[in-house]
Amino acid sequence: MHTEQSQQLFERARLSIPGGVNSPVRAWRGVGGNPRFIARGQGSRLFDADGNEYIDYIGSWGPLLLGHRHPEILAALEEAMLRGTSFGAPTEQEVDLAEAVRALVPSMELVRLVNSGTEATMSALRVARGFTGRDITIKFEGCYHGHVDSLLVKAGSGVATLGLPDSPGVPKGFSDTTMALPFNDAQAVEDAFKAHPDKIAAVIVEPVCGNMGCIPPNPGYLEALREITARYGALLIFDEVMTGFRVSPGGAQQLYGIKPDLTTLGKVVGGGLPIAVYGGRRDIMSHIAPSGPIYQAGTLSGNPLAVGAGLAMLRHIQSHPEIYEQLNAATGRLAACAPESVTVNRIGSMMTWFFTDQPVTDWDSAKKCDTAKFGKFFHAMLERGVYLPPSQFEALFVSTAHSEADIERTVAAAKESFAIALG
Repeated sequence: MHTEQSQQLFERARLSIPGGVNSPVRAWRGVGGNPRFIARGQGSRLFDADGNEYIDYIGSWGPLLLGHRHPEILAALEEAMLRGTSFGAPTEQEVDLAEAVRALVPSMELVRLVNSGTEATMSALRVARGFTGRDITIKFEGCYHGHVDSLLVKAGSGVATLGLPDSPGVPKGFSDTTMALPFNDAQAVEDAFKAHPDKIAAVIVEPVCGNMGCIPPNPGYLEALREITARYGALLIFDEVMTGFRVSPGGAQQLYGIKPDLTTLGKVVGGGLPIAVYGGRRDIMSHIAPSGPIYQAGTLSGNPLAVGAGLAMLRHIQSHPEIYEQLNAATGRLAACAPESVTVNRIGSMMTWFFTDQPVTDWDSAKKCDTAKFGKFFHAMLERGVYLPPSQFEALFVSTAHSEADIERTVAAAKESFAIALG
């Protein structure tokens, strides 16, 4: 497999971009070697600068539920470009998108469009603090909620892959407002509230973790978070940037039957374009300016390109609910091919092969994985034309564009690659 063009591009990039990449995990520090520079995508495939072809299981880190360049999304983008790319003023399509989100996720009674998952979680926490009059946030070790200063505490895949403990540049006063507890440990949350009964504004959680690998909640865990936060007058925030519209049409909250107070959704809302949403109970969201005193704004929020693509995505989900059976079946076939010495966690169409023979239920158990073996597996899969997330601590994603032939080829490649990695 020739990689000369990617190597040359990486050398150029390091002269102008920190580390040669615009998001750290792309540098492949967790698996070794130099990253491939992507030239284009189509359906289930990526093509790099050297012309190599891969079956893609990153999907822009989750939002490409329908694969690359889906015709309905392309058509929506072309239509939006005819109207204009940015107005800084309200549009009818923004209202259409807000209504589509509310229809699929009923707990989001009012929603606000923003530009990234980081912006959504940052804004949701500001609302939670403003609404409750409290300052402390509980998050969970290994969960990543964007590069918000107060949330870069034990923050999952990106810092874990690079071996960073937390991030310099975050004032101690910011980190002091965040408590990081073990995921899947309801008693730790109960104990925190007993110690600080009137100081905790919110609990923010990935209902299915995707940033220490795919880790589902233990039975009863999300129910416990809902009960504890309600009892102490705090808000429960579901960060569904990864799980929203992926694990079910209504996200993890529909799958598990839990109604959070606030929810954040990521780029899947825009069919892969830069957009995100936060929203929740009407009485809470009504505190946001201009309805209330909590300020949040954005010039490009609700930009016509992302809104048009998002409408196409959500309307496709609404009219084709059968896609979830297809996605679950395909991902289940990938999960079944792992040997007994590899732990597989899967919820819907997100999954991780963990290189450990022990259960992975939290960050402590995830970090015991053999990352060197994962690196060998990653490169063996790459040589066989399968593009996986370049970190043990990430989830892979299946799209509707993955055909039966894609899955069969991936299973065959995985069996060979497991043999290589496990020796």
